[in-house]
Amino acid sequence: MAKKLEIYTDGSSLGNPGPGGWGVVVVITNDELGIKKVKQEIIELGGGEKNTTNNRMELMGAIEALKFCVRQGLAQVVIHTDSAYVLNGITLWIHNWEKNGWKTANKKSVLNQDLWEKLSALSKELRNKVSWKKVKGHSGHFFNDRADEIATEYAAKVK
Repeated sequence: MAKKLEIYTDGSSLGNPGPGGWGVVVVITNDELGIKKVKQEIIELGGGEKNTTNNRMELMGAIEALKFCVRQGLAQVVIHTDSAYVLNGITLWIHNWEKNGWKTANKKSVLNQDLWEKLSALSKELRNKVSWKKVKGHSGHFFNDRADEIATEYAAKVK
């Protein structure tokens, strides 16, 4: 039985900065003999902080998703995010940031460097067997919308 792992992440803040939350929906699908969706398991994760930004919560969702993968010993995963900041940062920008001492192309310090360093380390720990995909936010995609609900619920709880 082959397992397919898809993870949806999101972040939210009520004010920027303000109380924030992150949400993760892990979808594990077991495919048996090419028959799709024989069994599907859903795991939800979430958390929040009292004074944060939306971008930090988007990053925390991705970090916590990769931590889950490391704890479970999972190496092949697709992470879906509606955050262009997270997607571009981890797939395009981070290599130059690291090479340039965490400076942007404009020679400014990278915002949220602490979280980018964690995300980079986790990605490397998983031997870069993580692929990243953009999902349109608030578009009616069930799992992405659920990740958003979790993030928003946690933001409201820590308010």
